[in-house]
Parts: sequence; structure tokens; C-alpha cells
Amino acid sequence: MAGEMVHIEVPADDTGAAMAFWGALFGLTFQAFPEGSEYHMAQINDRSGIAVSGMEPGKRGMRTYFDVADINASVAQVGSLGGASSEPMPVPGMGWFATCTDPSGNEFGLWQSDPQAPAMSAA
Repeated sequence: MAGEMVHIEVPADDTGAAMAFWGALFGLTFQAFPEGSEYHMAQINDRSGIAVSGMEPGKRGMRTYFDVADINASVAQVGSLGGASSEPMPVPGMGWFATCTDPSGNEFGLWQSDPQAPAMSAA
């Protein structure tokens, strides 16, 4: 459903400690995705999840992702409303995401489910 919160990213320099905290707080079990990475995901329910990420050292502040029906149209709308957005990027077999900021500089993300999302091509 458009506008539904579907994913939360928690940046952490110590991913083990962050996973221990969030796991104990909400009874979550994290798995690396892709395996061996510093991106660890857990399901909250059948439509939403949480990730602890060590991929942005020193970063603070959670990023919430919202479901959209059309990632490209939503990215364009973010810009037309005075925000900024990255280009949509695929998560193979899962969907598309874009990271954004609103006009006040608050970070958020957009997510479009798409089981046909391709692997990123090498540049």
C-alpha cells in the first residue's frame, strides 16, 4: 500500500551490539544480506523489516522506507516538491529503492516491490 512504512535501516559502527539491542528489544533474529555483508536484516511482519547496517561508518539516524506503486514517478514527485532523491536502484528479485531527503534535509527512502528487479549491471 502506497505510503506504508515497509523498512527501517539502523546505521551502526558496531553491528553486533546493535543487533543484540534490537534483537533483544523486539525478539528479532538478524541474517546478513547478502551473506557475509555488513547489512543484517530481520522481518518485523510479513510486509516490513528492519536492517542493521555497518555500511555508512559514523552515520546516525534511522532511515525509514515507504512503499510506492511506481518508484520512478515517486522519485520525480520528490524533486517537484523540493526534495532530493538518488536514482532508483534494484535489489535483485525483490524490488527497487531510492534514498531521499525532504526540503528540510530529513532522510527517508522509497521502495517498490518487484520480483523481476534485475541485478545491477557493472559500469
